[in-house]
Amino acid sequence: MADITELIFSKASELVTISKFEEITIGFAESLTGGLISSSVVAVPGASAVFKGSVVSYTNEVKEGVLGVPAGIISAYTEVSAECAKAMAEGARDVLGVDLAISVTGIAGPTGELPGKPVGTVYMGYCFRDIAGSLRLNFNGDRDTIRTCTVLEALNKAISLIKDGKA
Repeated sequence: MADITELIFSKASELVTISKFEEITIGFAESLTGGLISSSVVAVPGASAVFKGSVVSYTNEVKEGVLGVPAGIISAYTEVSAECAKAMAEGARDVLGVDLAISVTGIAGPTGELPGKPVGTVYMGYCFRDIAGSLRLNFNGDRDTIRTCTVLEALNKAISLIKDGKA
C-alpha cells in the first residue's frame, strides 16, 4: 500500500504545482471517496494557494441541496450516472467558485449494485472553466481498492485538463 500512497502524493503534488503555475483554483465534489481526493491534495504543502474546498456529497439530499443536481437527473439516471457526475462538477464549480472542479460518484461495494452498474462502477465529472463532461470508469477489487483507484484517476484527470487546457 505504500507504493500507491506515494503515487497519490506524487500526483497530488503535481496537481498543486501545475495549478499554482497556471493560476488555477481547484475543488471537488466527492461521493464514494468521502473526501479522500481532497485529503490527498491538502497533504501537499502549499495546497492552500490553489485548493478552495470540497463538498462531500454522500447522499442525494446533499447532491441536490448543496450542489444543485436536479432531482430529475437522479430519478431518471440514478446518482451513479454520467449525468449526475457532470451536474455535481458544475455545482462544485459554482458553489466553490473554482476554475476546475472534479466530481466522483459510484459504487465502491461490497453491495449497492444497480442494473448495468456493478460494484466498481464510477462516474467522474469535470468542469474546467466553461467545459463540462463526464466519463465512466470501471474498477475491480475491494472497497478500499476502488476508492483508491478513483482518487488516483481524479488527480490524473485534473492534471490532464490543466495541461491540455481543455477536456
